[in-house]
Amino acid sequence: MACGTETAPPSISPQYVQLEGKTMGTTYHITYQDSLSRNLQAEIDSLLVEINQSVSTYIDTSFISQFNQSPEGTVLSPQSTLAKHFWENFDCSKQVYQQSEGYFDVSIMPLVNYWGFGYTEKRAVEQVDSMRIDSMMQFVGMEKVLSEPLADGELRLTKTHPGLQFDFSALAKGYGIDAVGRLLEAKGIKNYLVEIGGEARARGINKRGTAWQLGINEPRADAAVDDFRVVASLSNQSMATSGNYRNYYVVDGVAYAHTINAKTGYPEINTLLGATVFAPNCMLADAYATACMTLGPDRAFAMIEKNPNLEAFFFYSTEDGTVASLMTDGARAWIDEL
Repeated sequence: MACGTETAPPSISPQYVQLEGKTMGTTYHITYQDSLSRNLQAEIDSLLVEINQSVSTYIDTSFISQFNQSPEGTVLSPQSTLAKHFWENFDCSKQVYQQSEGYFDVSIMPLVNYWGFGYTEKRAVEQVDSMRIDSMMQFVGMEKVLSEPLADGELRLTKTHPGLQFDFSALAKGYGIDAVGRLLEAKGIKNYLVEIGGEARARGINKRGTAWQLGINEPRADAAVDDFRVVASLSNQSMATSGNYRNYYVVDGVAYAHTINAKTGYPEINTLLGATVFAPNCMLADAYATACMTLGPDRAFAMIEKNPNLEAFFFYSTEDGTVASLMTDGARAWIDEL
């Protein structure tokens, strides 16, 4: 997990506004420079509520929940802001699905629920039902959703199997962060940091006139949220971290983590402990960080290096059980080990 290390001194500059609140089952922290010292929290909260109403599977009436409950699919109208949020998450998901050769797949919602990490009751799977997993795998795959342009700019998304369901949780926080960033930029704000649940979008400089400092957590389940192993200095980048060292459960000595492998239907187990991805926007960073966790360190590193817009920092376990790190060349200019 990463979060901004910018804390307010006793007398912060009046030009920098700090906001905090709750959204998407976690907290947000926003700092921005504004000569008018405007408090934009009400607008930001309203925007985040709107995004949740589109892409949260925890809201029964949300746009994505209606899509998931429909046996046919849905029609996206350009006049609908909820449809717009849904489409942008779907479109990015499809791009990363293709770039990751199907290892990032948001159609795994039924499997996420089965393993106890979704919107249904949270419970450990005491006895794995391989036949049930095989049956759910029949409707996993983003190629099983067909898109058809209609009149007036509408788009029809058709399911080829009524059981197909989406889960945008691997990129929705990143999307929300980008949306808040765009709101700030529309107000003429150039220097800001938006963080939700440890993922962040940084633009410009902080109140000290330097790049924003963002910490990357130790990859341990008992690590505090501010127990940083390295710090990244960012001015015009976004970052997101995914890891399996917090959200997991153990049954009969076997650890089951929340990252589900869309190729197998089972929680992924590999030596990658945490993947931090840097990208121009946070939605991409969020999605690719999850893709990395499914691929494992070697294939994930190769995928990142093929994309000129991405950089990454990995924690992984070695054969002797120690924790090692790996980073792309482009990330070296931003990363400082503590």
